[in-house]
Amino acid sequence: MNSSVLFLPPDAVPLDQLRRVLIIKLRNLGDVLLASPVVSSLKSQAPRLEIDALVYADTADMLRGHPGLSELHVIDRNWKQFGVWGRLRREVRLLSGLKQRRYDLILHLTDHVRGVWLSRLLHPRYAVAPEVRSGKIYRSSFTHLYPVVGGNRRHTVEIHLDALRRIGIYPEKSGRRLTLVPGDAACAAVDQALAGHGLTEGSFVLIHPGSRWFFKCWPPDRVAALCGSLIASGKRVVLVCGPDPLEQQLLAEVARRAGTPMASFPGTLSLKEVAALIARARLFVGMDSGPMHMASAMGTPTVAFFGPSGEIEWGPWQVPHRILSSSHSCRPCGRDGCGGGKRSECLEAIELPEALAAVESLLEETG
Repeated sequence: MNSSVLFLPPDAVPLDQLRRVLIIKLRNLGDVLLASPVVSSLKSQAPRLEIDALVYADTADMLRGHPGLSELHVIDRNWKQFGVWGRLRREVRLLSGLKQRRYDLILHLTDHVRGVWLSRLLHPRYAVAPEVRSGKIYRSSFTHLYPVVGGNRRHTVEIHLDALRRIGIYPEKSGRRLTLVPGDAACAAVDQALAGHGLTEGSFVLIHPGSRWFFKCWPPDRVAALCGSLIASGKRVVLVCGPDPLEQQLLAEVARRAGTPMASFPGTLSLKEVAALIARARLFVGMDSGPMHMASAMGTPTVAFFGPSGEIEWGPWQVPHRILSSSHSCRPCGRDGCGGGKRSECLEAIELPEALAAVESLLEETG
Protein backbone atom coordinates (compact mmCIF):
# COMPACT_ATOMS: atom_id res chain seq x y z
CA MET A 1 0.00 0.00 0.00
CA ASN A 2 1.17 3.52 -0.79
CA SER A 3 2.10 5.04 2.56
CA SER A 4 0.70 8.43 1.50
CA VAL A 5 -2.78 6.92 1.49
CA LEU A 6 -2.55 6.54 5.26
CA PHE A 7 -2.39 10.32 5.60
CA LEU A 8 -5.51 11.08 3.58
CA PRO A 9 -8.73 12.03 5.38
CA PRO A 10 -11.19 9.12 5.42
CA ASP A 11 -13.65 11.13 3.33
CA ALA A 12 -11.08 12.30 0.76
CA VAL A 13 -12.47 13.25 -2.65
CA PRO A 14 -11.12 11.20 -5.59
CA LEU A 15 -9.64 13.88 -7.82
CA ASP A 16 -9.43 11.55 -10.82
CA GLN A 17 -13.21 11.13 -10.77
CA LEU A 18 -13.97 14.85 -11.03
CA ARG A 19 -14.79 16.57 -14.31
CA ARG A 20 -15.89 20.07 -13.34
CA VAL A 21 -15.36 22.24 -10.27
CA LEU A 22 -16.98 25.54 -9.30
CA ILE A 23 -15.07 27.91 -7.01
CA ILE A 24 -17.27 30.55 -5.35
CA LYS A 25 -15.55 33.68 -4.04
CA LEU A 26 -17.94 36.58 -3.54
CA ARG A 27 -15.75 39.20 -1.92
CA ASN A 28 -13.60 42.18 -2.91
CA LEU A 29 -10.68 42.53 -5.33
CA GLY A 30 -7.84 41.33 -3.13
CA ASP A 31 -9.86 38.48 -1.67
CA VAL A 32 -10.64 37.14 -5.13
CA LEU A 33 -7.02 37.40 -6.28
CA LEU A 34 -5.89 35.52 -3.17
CA ALA A 35 -8.10 32.63 -4.30
CA SER A 36 -6.19 32.24 -7.60
CA PRO A 37 -3.80 29.60 -6.14
CA VAL A 38 -6.79 27.29 -5.63
CA VAL A 39 -7.31 27.31 -9.39
CA SER A 40 -3.59 26.81 -10.06
CA SER A 41 -3.22 23.98 -7.54
CA LEU A 42 -6.20 22.07 -8.87
CA LYS A 43 -5.17 22.49 -12.49
CA SER A 44 -1.58 21.42 -11.87
CA GLN A 45 -2.71 18.16 -10.26
CA ALA A 46 -5.57 17.45 -12.66
CA PRO A 47 -4.85 19.08 -16.06
CA ARG A 48 -8.04 17.69 -17.61
CA LEU A 49 -10.23 19.16 -14.88
CA GLU A 50 -12.53 22.01 -15.94
CA ILE A 51 -12.45 24.72 -13.29
CA ASP A 52 -15.00 27.55 -13.20
CA ALA A 53 -15.35 30.46 -10.80
CA LEU A 54 -18.24 32.61 -9.59
CA VAL A 55 -17.32 36.15 -8.49
CA TYR A 56 -18.74 39.65 -8.43
CA ALA A 57 -18.57 41.39 -11.81
CA ASP A 58 -16.38 44.21 -10.52
CA THR A 59 -13.76 41.70 -9.32
CA ALA A 60 -13.75 39.43 -12.38
CA ASP A 61 -10.53 40.92 -13.81
CA MET A 62 -8.65 39.40 -10.88
CA LEU A 63 -9.27 35.94 -12.37
CA ARG A 64 -10.05 36.69 -16.01
CA GLY A 65 -7.32 35.21 -18.18
CA HIS A 66 -6.12 32.73 -15.57
CA PRO A 67 -4.69 29.85 -17.63
CA GLY A 68 -6.31 27.25 -15.38
CA LEU A 69 -9.82 28.68 -15.58
CA SER A 70 -12.45 27.35 -18.00
CA GLU A 71 -15.40 29.67 -17.40
CA LEU A 72 -15.93 32.77 -15.28
CA HIS A 73 -19.45 33.46 -14.02
CA VAL A 74 -20.27 36.87 -12.57
CA ILE A 75 -22.89 38.50 -10.37
CA ASP A 76 -23.65 42.20 -10.43
CA ARG A 77 -23.56 43.60 -6.90
CA ASN A 78 -26.33 46.00 -7.93
CA TRP A 79 -28.87 43.38 -8.96
CA LYS A 80 -31.24 44.64 -6.28
CA GLN A 81 -31.55 47.90 -8.21
CA PHE A 82 -33.11 46.11 -11.20
CA GLY A 83 -36.36 45.46 -9.34
CA VAL A 84 -37.94 42.16 -8.43
CA TRP A 85 -38.51 40.87 -11.97
CA GLY A 86 -35.21 42.13 -13.30
CA ARG A 87 -33.32 40.45 -10.51
CA LEU A 88 -35.34 37.25 -10.88
CA ARG A 89 -34.50 37.03 -14.59
CA ARG A 90 -30.81 37.41 -13.82
CA GLU A 91 -30.95 34.83 -11.04
CA VAL A 92 -32.70 32.31 -13.30
CA ARG A 93 -30.19 32.95 -16.10
CA LEU A 94 -27.25 32.47 -13.72
CA LEU A 95 -28.68 29.29 -12.18
CA SER A 96 -29.47 27.85 -15.61
CA GLY A 97 -25.93 28.50 -16.81
CA LEU A 98 -24.43 26.90 -13.72
CA LYS A 99 -26.71 23.86 -13.92
CA GLN A 100 -25.65 23.21 -17.49
CA ARG A 101 -22.06 22.77 -16.30
CA ARG A 102 -22.98 19.81 -14.03
CA TYR A 103 -20.41 20.37 -11.31
CA ASP A 104 -18.98 17.44 -9.41
CA LEU A 105 -17.40 19.65 -6.74
CA ILE A 106 -18.15 23.09 -5.31
CA LEU A 107 -15.51 24.96 -3.32
CA HIS A 108 -17.26 27.75 -1.42
CA LEU A 109 -14.51 29.94 0.03
CA THR A 110 -16.65 32.22 2.21
CA ASP A 111 -19.78 31.94 4.33
CA HIS A 112 -21.88 33.84 1.78
CA VAL A 113 -25.45 32.56 1.78
CA ARG A 114 -25.42 32.19 -2.01
CA GLY A 115 -22.95 29.34 -1.68
CA VAL A 116 -25.41 27.56 0.58
CA TRP A 117 -28.32 27.54 -1.81
CA LEU A 118 -26.13 26.89 -4.85
CA SER A 119 -24.73 23.80 -3.15
CA ARG A 120 -28.30 22.62 -2.67
CA LEU A 121 -29.66 23.55 -6.12
CA LEU A 122 -26.71 22.39 -8.24
CA HIS A 123 -26.50 18.96 -6.58
CA PRO A 124 -22.72 18.40 -6.79
CA ARG A 125 -21.32 15.12 -5.51
CA TYR A 126 -19.13 17.08 -3.11
CA ALA A 127 -19.37 20.57 -1.64
CA VAL A 128 -16.77 22.19 0.61
CA ALA A 129 -17.06 25.33 2.76
CA PRO A 130 -15.37 26.96 5.76
CA GLU A 131 -16.54 25.82 9.18
CA VAL A 132 -17.67 29.26 10.32
CA ARG A 133 -21.40 28.83 10.92
CA SER A 134 -23.10 26.47 13.33
CA GLY A 135 -26.58 26.53 11.84
CA LYS A 136 -28.09 23.23 10.71
CA ILE A 137 -28.98 24.50 7.22
CA TYR A 138 -25.45 25.75 6.60
CA ARG A 139 -23.72 22.61 7.83
CA SER A 140 -26.05 20.23 6.01
CA SER A 141 -25.50 22.06 2.71
CA PHE A 142 -21.94 20.78 2.39
CA THR A 143 -20.29 17.38 2.42
CA HIS A 144 -17.05 18.77 3.89
CA LEU A 145 -16.29 21.67 6.22
CA TYR A 146 -12.74 22.90 6.79
CA PRO A 147 -11.58 24.71 9.94
CA VAL A 148 -10.52 28.34 9.61
CA VAL A 149 -7.44 29.44 11.54
CA GLY A 150 -8.21 33.13 12.10
CA GLY A 151 -6.86 35.77 14.40
CA ASN A 152 -3.98 36.84 12.14
CA ARG A 153 -2.23 33.47 12.49
CA ARG A 154 -2.41 32.09 8.94
CA HIS A 155 -2.25 33.76 5.54
CA THR A 156 -5.50 33.95 3.60
CA VAL A 157 -3.94 32.07 0.67
CA GLU A 158 -3.26 29.10 2.94
CA ILE A 159 -6.74 29.32 4.44
CA HIS A 160 -8.19 29.08 0.92
CA LEU A 161 -5.96 26.12 0.14
CA ASP A 162 -7.21 24.41 3.30
CA ALA A 163 -10.41 23.78 1.33
CA LEU A 164 -8.35 21.44 -0.86
CA ARG A 165 -6.38 19.90 1.99
CA ARG A 166 -9.63 19.01 3.74
CA ILE A 167 -10.62 16.71 0.88
CA GLY A 168 -7.19 15.14 0.45
CA ILE A 169 -5.79 17.38 -2.30
CA TYR A 170 -2.47 18.78 -1.10
CA PRO A 171 -1.20 21.82 -3.00
CA GLU A 172 2.35 21.82 -4.27
CA LYS A 173 4.51 24.83 -3.40
CA SER A 174 4.81 25.76 -7.06
CA GLY A 175 1.04 26.17 -7.28
CA ARG A 176 0.68 28.62 -4.41
CA ARG A 177 1.71 31.78 -6.24
CA LEU A 178 -0.88 34.40 -7.11
CA THR A 179 -1.83 34.52 -10.78
CA LEU A 180 -2.93 37.74 -12.48
CA VAL A 181 -2.80 38.19 -16.26
CA PRO A 182 -2.89 41.86 -17.41
CA GLY A 183 -3.15 41.00 -21.12
CA ASP A 184 -1.39 42.44 -24.16
CA ALA A 185 -3.77 45.38 -24.61
CA ALA A 186 -3.31 46.60 -21.04
CA CYS A 187 0.46 46.24 -21.25
CA ALA A 188 0.62 48.19 -24.51
CA ALA A 189 -1.58 50.98 -23.14
CA VAL A 190 0.54 51.32 -20.00
CA ASP A 191 3.81 51.31 -21.93
CA GLN A 192 2.50 54.13 -24.09
CA ALA A 193 1.29 56.11 -21.06
CA LEU A 194 4.64 55.71 -19.29
CA ALA A 195 6.53 56.77 -22.40
CA GLY A 196 4.50 59.96 -22.40
CA HIS A 197 5.99 60.72 -18.98
CA GLY A 198 9.49 59.72 -20.04
CA LEU A 199 9.35 56.57 -17.90
CA THR A 200 10.43 53.03 -18.67
CA GLU A 201 10.05 49.70 -16.91
CA GLY A 202 11.88 49.57 -13.59
CA SER A 203 12.60 53.30 -13.51
CA PHE A 204 10.06 54.43 -10.93
CA VAL A 205 8.55 53.83 -7.49
CA LEU A 206 4.77 53.38 -7.65
CA ILE A 207 2.73 54.71 -4.71
CA HIS A 208 -0.92 53.81 -4.12
CA PRO A 209 -2.05 55.86 -1.10
CA GLY A 210 -5.65 54.70 -0.99
CA SER A 211 -7.71 51.74 0.14
CA ARG A 212 -11.31 50.66 0.02
CA TRP A 213 -11.39 51.71 3.68
CA PHE A 214 -9.65 54.97 4.60
CA PHE A 215 -8.99 53.85 8.17
CA LYS A 216 -6.35 51.59 6.59
CA CYS A 217 -4.52 54.55 5.04
CA TRP A 218 -1.39 56.41 6.10
CA PRO A 219 -2.17 60.17 6.43
CA PRO A 220 -1.84 62.08 3.13
CA ASP A 221 0.70 64.56 4.52
CA ARG A 222 3.04 61.65 5.34
CA VAL A 223 2.56 60.11 1.90
CA ALA A 224 3.31 63.48 0.34
CA ALA A 225 6.45 63.84 2.44
CA LEU A 226 7.56 60.36 1.35
CA CYS A 227 7.05 61.30 -2.31
CA GLY A 228 9.03 64.51 -1.84
CA SER A 229 11.89 62.74 -0.07
CA LEU A 230 12.15 60.04 -2.73
CA ILE A 231 12.14 62.60 -5.53
CA ALA A 232 14.77 64.69 -3.71
CA SER A 233 17.01 61.61 -3.61
CA GLY A 234 16.81 61.24 -7.39
CA LYS A 235 14.01 58.69 -7.73
CA ARG A 236 11.04 58.95 -10.07
CA VAL A 237 7.67 58.57 -8.34
CA VAL A 238 4.32 57.66 -9.89
CA LEU A 239 0.96 57.98 -8.11
CA VAL A 240 -2.05 55.79 -8.86
CA CYS A 241 -5.54 55.28 -7.44
CA GLY A 242 -8.87 53.73 -8.32
CA PRO A 243 -11.91 55.50 -9.84
CA ASP A 244 -13.65 56.08 -6.50
CA PRO A 245 -14.09 59.87 -6.04
CA LEU A 246 -12.77 59.70 -2.49
CA GLU A 247 -9.62 57.93 -3.65
CA GLN A 248 -9.18 60.54 -6.38
CA GLN A 249 -9.58 63.27 -3.78
CA LEU A 250 -6.95 61.60 -1.60
CA LEU A 251 -4.53 61.35 -4.53
CA ALA A 252 -5.05 65.02 -5.39
CA GLU A 253 -4.35 65.97 -1.77
CA VAL A 254 -1.12 63.96 -1.76
CA ALA A 255 0.01 65.60 -5.02
CA ARG A 256 -0.88 69.07 -3.73
CA ARG A 257 0.99 68.61 -0.47
CA ALA A 258 4.02 67.10 -2.21
CA GLY A 259 4.40 70.25 -4.28
CA THR A 260 6.63 68.45 -6.78
CA PRO A 261 5.50 67.45 -10.27
CA MET A 262 5.18 63.68 -10.74
CA ALA A 263 3.35 61.29 -13.03
CA SER A 264 -0.12 60.44 -11.81
CA PHE A 265 -2.91 58.09 -12.85
CA PRO A 266 -5.93 59.33 -10.84
CA GLY A 267 -8.45 56.56 -11.48
CA THR A 268 -7.91 56.59 -15.24
CA LEU A 269 -6.63 53.01 -15.60
CA SER A 270 -8.58 49.77 -15.76
CA LEU A 271 -7.77 47.01 -13.29
CA LYS A 272 -5.76 45.16 -15.92
CA GLU A 273 -3.84 48.35 -16.71
CA VAL A 274 -3.13 48.90 -13.01
CA ALA A 275 -1.68 45.38 -12.91
CA ALA A 276 0.52 46.16 -15.92
CA LEU A 277 1.66 49.41 -14.30
CA ILE A 278 2.53 47.63 -11.06
CA ALA A 279 4.50 45.02 -13.01
CA ARG A 280 6.64 47.77 -14.51
CA ALA A 281 7.41 49.51 -11.21
CA ARG A 282 10.74 49.10 -9.49
CA LEU A 283 8.92 49.00 -6.18
CA PHE A 284 5.33 49.34 -4.96
CA VAL A 285 4.31 51.31 -1.86
CA GLY A 286 0.75 50.95 -0.62
CA MET A 287 -1.78 50.14 2.04
CA ASP A 288 -3.56 46.86 2.80
CA SER A 289 -5.59 46.94 -0.41
CA GLY A 290 -6.31 45.15 -3.67
CA PRO A 291 -3.37 46.77 -5.53
CA MET A 292 -0.99 45.58 -2.80
CA HIS A 293 -2.07 41.99 -3.53
CA MET A 294 -1.75 42.73 -7.24
CA ALA A 295 1.87 43.70 -6.59
CA SER A 296 2.44 40.26 -5.07
CA ALA A 297 0.92 38.64 -8.14
CA MET A 298 3.14 40.69 -10.46
CA GLY A 299 6.28 39.94 -8.42
CA THR A 300 6.93 43.60 -7.59
CA PRO A 301 8.81 44.28 -4.32
CA THR A 302 6.36 45.85 -1.89
CA VAL A 303 6.36 48.19 1.09
CA ALA A 304 2.99 47.80 2.82
CA PHE A 305 1.39 49.77 5.66
CA PHE A 306 -0.68 47.81 8.17
CA GLY A 307 -2.80 49.19 10.98
CA PRO A 308 -6.13 47.63 12.04
CA SER A 309 -5.69 44.64 9.72
CA GLY A 310 -3.23 41.81 10.25
CA GLU A 311 -0.14 41.40 8.10
CA ILE A 312 0.16 37.65 8.78
CA GLU A 313 -3.30 37.08 7.36
CA TRP A 314 -3.27 39.72 4.60
CA GLY A 315 0.36 40.68 3.96
CA PRO A 316 2.34 40.55 0.69
CA TRP A 317 2.57 36.97 -0.56
CA GLN A 318 5.74 35.34 -1.88
CA VAL A 319 7.39 38.62 -2.89
CA PRO A 320 10.26 40.65 -1.30
CA HIS A 321 8.61 43.11 1.05
CA ARG A 322 8.70 45.30 4.11
CA ILE A 323 5.82 45.72 6.57
CA LEU A 324 5.30 49.08 8.25
CA SER A 325 3.25 48.85 11.44
CA SER A 326 3.23 50.13 14.99
CA SER A 327 3.77 48.39 18.30
CA HIS A 328 0.28 49.16 19.61
CA SER A 329 -0.80 46.21 21.74
CA CYS A 330 -4.36 46.43 20.41
CA ARG A 331 -3.49 45.79 16.79
CA PRO A 332 -4.62 44.18 14.66
CA CYS A 333 -8.09 44.98 15.95
CA GLY A 334 -10.04 44.76 12.70
CA ARG A 335 -11.98 47.91 13.65
CA ASP A 336 -12.87 50.87 11.47
CA GLY A 337 -10.48 53.20 13.25
CA CYS A 338 -9.94 53.73 16.96
CA GLY A 339 -13.29 53.66 18.69
CA GLY A 340 -14.96 53.37 15.29
CA GLY A 341 -13.83 56.94 14.58
CA LYS A 342 -12.39 56.19 11.10
CA ARG A 343 -8.85 57.20 12.15
CA SER A 344 -6.27 54.61 13.17
CA GLU A 345 -3.66 55.86 15.62
CA CYS A 346 -1.51 52.79 14.92
CA LEU A 347 -1.06 54.01 11.34
CA GLU A 348 -0.58 57.61 12.35
CA ALA A 349 2.23 56.50 14.66
CA ILE A 350 4.37 55.41 11.69
CA GLU A 351 6.86 58.19 10.96
CA LEU A 352 8.44 59.25 7.69
CA PRO A 353 11.98 58.01 8.54
CA GLU A 354 10.60 54.48 9.04
CA ALA A 355 8.95 54.52 5.63
CA LEU A 356 12.02 55.92 3.92
CA ALA A 357 14.24 53.31 5.55
CA ALA A 358 11.90 50.53 4.43
CA VAL A 359 11.92 51.75 0.83
CA GLU A 360 15.68 52.22 0.71
CA SER A 361 16.49 48.86 2.29
CA LEU A 362 14.12 46.99 -0.03
CA LEU A 363 15.55 48.75 -3.08
CA GLU A 364 19.03 47.78 -1.97
CA GLU A 365 18.01 44.19 -1.21
CA THR A 366 16.37 43.66 -4.58
CA GLY A 367 19.17 45.28 -6.56
